[in-house]
Amino acid sequence: MNTNPVFVALDTTDPDYARQLAERVRPSVGGLKLGLEFFNAHGPDGVRPFLEMGLPVFLDLKYHDIPNTVAGACRAAAALGVSILNVHAQGGAAMMRAALEAVKSVSPSTRLIAVTMLTSLSDEDLPSVGLTPPVGDQVLRLASLTQQCGLDGVVCSAHEIATLRRELGPDFQLIVPGIRPEGSATGDQRRVMGPAQARDAGASVLVIGRPITAATDPARAAREIAQSLGITAA
Repeated sequence: MNTNPVFVALDTTDPDYARQLAERVRPSVGGLKLGLEFFNAHGPDGVRPFLEMGLPVFLDLKYHDIPNTVAGACRAAAALGVSILNVHAQGGAAMMRAALEAVKSVSPSTRLIAVTMLTSLSDEDLPSVGLTPPVGDQVLRLASLTQQCGLDGVVCSAHEIATLRRELGPDFQLIVPGIRPEGSATGDQRRVMGPAQARDAGASVLVIGRPITAATDPARAAREIAQSLGITAA
């Protein structure tokens, strides 16, 4: 991984705008994240220009289906050469193992991670989907299963970092969305934290979207976040 832990979330369906944003913030970030919006609009061909920029790309597609289907989807996505790809841990052990085998068969360097609980969910939301609070217990259970299946890490809230780092060790990747610099709106993220605080707690990757992409000057916003982490822009 790049020594800069910040991956900027390019959450848009406009390829020209996404590329412009990526170019503007590239000196101050460690990677790019493309999600469902963008991939559904443009597919693999839309991803390739971002791979050519030379930064790691996190393809955030959150696959969740039967093992054979997820394996096929992961095989196709990993073949692009992305640095990080993800599935839903709630798909179960057989699904995660099938996905891992598929990914490593075509791109051994691609890191496969699993989503534990969406950061938009709080304790109050869990009973309606058949789960028992607190969220942290569900996250630890799913993250432990992910590690047992051999995956490289998980997506988690900043508030689960300390527990997961303690329970799962120093090498397990913790990819953390919901990062909000002081003064930023939380939007639809319920469990948030500042960049330096999350990094110091043990986050491996900090996924930051709107505080950079919706800023009046995205390049400056990215640079200021990098500086807050003690990182000098390239």
